[in-house]
Amino acid sequence: MRIGILSFAHLHATEYAAALRRAGDVEIMACDAGHADRPAGELGGPELARTLGVGYVETEEDLWAWRPDGVVICAENVRHRELASRAAAEGVHVLCEKPLATSLADAAQMLAAARAAGTVLMTAFPVRFAPAYAELRTAVRRGDLGRIISIAATNCGGVPTTRDWFVDPARSGGGALTDHVVHVADLLADLLDEDPVEVYAIANAIPNPGQNGAAVPVETAGLVSLRYRDGAIASIDCSWSRPPGRPNAGDLVTLTVVGTEGVAEIAPFAGVLTGWNSRGAVASGYGAPLDDLLIRAFLDAVRTGEARQPDAVAGYRTVALVEAAYRSVTETAPVRLEMESR
Repeated sequence: MRIGILSFAHLHATEYAAALRRAGDVEIMACDAGHADRPAGELGGPELARTLGVGYVETEEDLWAWRPDGVVICAENVRHRELASRAAAEGVHVLCEKPLATSLADAAQMLAAARAAGTVLMTAFPVRFAPAYAELRTAVRRGDLGRIISIAATNCGGVPTTRDWFVDPARSGGGALTDHVVHVADLLADLLDEDPVEVYAIANAIPNPGQNGAAVPVETAGLVSLRYRDGAIASIDCSWSRPPGRPNAGDLVTLTVVGTEGVAEIAPFAGVLTGWNSRGAVASGYGAPLDDLLIRAFLDAVRTGEARQPDAVAGYRTVALVEAAYRSVTETAPVRLEMESR
């Protein structure tokens, strides 16, 4: 099987490359077009490909000419639609880094292109594969917690500093709301099997300590409140609130689910050893890497031509919620979320 990696722009590209290598019996070819235009110190291009032990071509046209069976898109967020649409035209299956798109219109176009071509389009939400989440989902669906009343969720980290495009709205589409809401939004949509009817969001743009006080043109912290048709409520803290030097582990994603008959809490990334050394913060995980499980699901989808979860519809639902959150921030009021059937 031939799998291409389209861009090293996103930090997760290195993890997916490693997961693809561990999967075995996969030829891997990367293309990191535009890497030479990145700021000094941002790794990429053929040098990073050599470090990762994967093949490399200079242009995206060369990658398409290589005739991959599937591609993993890790480009800047605003390029997702363009690359996914080209993949559909080439008859190539896609795993797209989150967010699926930076607008609902782009997400809808990507979904339509894949359907017309009969190709698989999956969204990279690896937390779906966490054992803790699977057990929570089973408990909720089985009724162990009774009727769900509220959910408090977090997905927090620091201001991204190793890739400058994360804080450039022209390339990222936004800041903490764009980057961190979608993982939790996907879990909530899958857990409850419904979408909220109302979204209220607030945000600020206060840099983390240690960022030299430099302002960034995107929001660095946010809180999104959701209301569901049956009266249940949920909150998502999506803030880039962790100071430099703190390991990005353990409290990245958490869910506290409160029901009429019980409470359940999960922290899917808590299975880590954290600490520090002379080079700074250290976080070392144990257990099956979630990226490996995501990649295996994608490879299975490529082999069979049948979509696996989390699919493009999952990505579309989260883009709709994020778009509503930005509307709420602008209007300083709750907004209705009217999700089209997809």
